[in-house]
Amino acid sequence: MKKIKNEKLFWTFLILSISIACALLICYLIENDYFWHIKAGEYMVQNHILKHDIFSWSVSGKYWMSHEWLFEIILYGLKQIFHDYHVYVYCLICLLSIYLFLYLSKAKEILKNIPYSLAFLFFLSLSLVTYIQARPHMLDFLFFSITMYALYDLYENKESKKIYLLPVISILWSNIHGGSSNLPYLMCFLFWLGGQFSFQFKKIESNRLDKKKSRKYILVMFLCMLAVCINIHGVKMFIYPYENMLDKTMLYNITEWQNTSLSVSYHYLYYEILLFFVFTMLLSEKKIRFLDLLVFGFMMYLGLKSIRFWAFTSLACTYFIFYYVKERKLDRGTIPIIFIISILLFGVTIFHFATKEKLSYQINLKEELITILKEEKPQALFNMYDYGGELVYHDIPVFIDGRADLYSPYNYKDYLALSKLERDPKGLIEKYHFDYFLVDSTYPINIYLKYQKDYEVIYKDLSKNILLYKKTVN
Repeated sequence: MKKIKNEKLFWTFLILSISIACALLICYLIENDYFWHIKAGEYMVQNHILKHDIFSWSVSGKYWMSHEWLFEIILYGLKQIFHDYHVYVYCLICLLSIYLFLYLSKAKEILKNIPYSLAFLFFLSLSLVTYIQARPHMLDFLFFSITMYALYDLYENKESKKIYLLPVISILWSNIHGGSSNLPYLMCFLFWLGGQFSFQFKKIESNRLDKKKSRKYILVMFLCMLAVCINIHGVKMFIYPYENMLDKTMLYNITEWQNTSLSVSYHYLYYEILLFFVFTMLLSEKKIRFLDLLVFGFMMYLGLKSIRFWAFTSLACTYFIFYYVKERKLDRGTIPIIFIISILLFGVTIFHFATKEKLSYQINLKEELITILKEEKPQALFNMYDYGGELVYHDIPVFIDGRADLYSPYNYKDYLALSKLERDPKGLIEKYHFDYFLVDSTYPINIYLKYQKDYEVIYKDLSKNILLYKKTVN
């Protein structure tokens, strides 16, 4: 880290970064995938690493690309140590790592214009807020930050060796969340490509990389490509992310894979973040570097293509945007104000958790329903996609759960067709010989079952729109 002129400001802003990371924990959201993640981790710690499905009755024994196996073991290990608080511990460790790494690696640039940096932290935090969950993408954000830091460090200093960390990061990434482990080598290629041109066009300028930098980017790109294959699934992991991206059924039906759209109100957040970075570059006195434009354009494309890349866009911009920010004299009273903001954030966080009830590890399914299902012992249960994780958690074999990539080649399309009555429901029911149906009453499947004499409701939860039907005629 470069020497900081104002040490008091450095430490005050460091405290602010920590307070923001802690305050974001208030936004923690437990979601459906957590349940099968923790169950998989439990099984692997007690038995062996999973490569085939054991949680469903519909695709039991089929090959499962368990690309998050190491994360699941880590999460279960945290649960053994911290019990019900393990999800908060996991998220806090990740958030602190992200904010501290960001700040410590860019402190000199961040501290040169405090008002801008506060606005930047606001938009960065907004881009992270919906992803604060006990899922592996929290570690993705840290790995991606390290990747961007190393790549830009070489761009600014041809003697830099930090880029050689990336193959190690790639190995970890491919075992913790293989679905995103292609980013290091893709970014290496992007940096190499951005340095192959030399031109000036209005406000945009490009300088060709010297041969030493180019060789390093290409070498590390190939090393990262090889490193991705060092995992329990081998070379399959290399092509796995691209297979997912080509699966239209998953892209159109899984929320986090859906496009950023002007027709969805909360998606405007991403456009606001983009505009913040665009105007920073346009209004700067400096020329816009072609490489920065290339990185921004690539990340913007990913973010528009899928909402899961919103946070990645903000993190990528972190490592070049301060180049365009003009240095500003420190205003009187800035340090006390930042300190007060930090204290307020710590206070709000402490108050929230001091008054918060114990975290409920239930989203949809109540204990009464779980008890009924265990007593009934269904052999071929039809369940809604969002209920699958909780059923797995309670050792009830499922028709489908959050592992859409597992089910996509087999029964995912049939699930969608039956739940929405898009095809012959009678034929689909006979195909799988369903004996119980755990459905959302707002879905068309409920209308069909409601008016069929062969099924009766044995449980209902109107507060959650949940109905359990039992087949009464064999």
